Amino acid sequence: MMVPTALDAKGTRILAKSLFKELRGSGYSANQILGLSTELIDLVTQDLRDASSAPQSDDKQAKA
Repeated sequence: MMVPTALDAKGTRILAKSLFKELRGSGYSANQILGLSTELIDLVTQDLRDASSAPQSDDKQAKA
């Protein structure tokens, strides 16, 4: 089932606000939350790289 972009963006914004409030309420500093955010971005970036390189690896093996 596809979620409309507007609902997806709204849901993402709500989740981010909730997570931020929870982390701040638990005593995390702004810098610690930035560090966490950076790590999450790194993980997503690596996941996207892995996903985009996987078909290329299969194509190279098929040609060999």
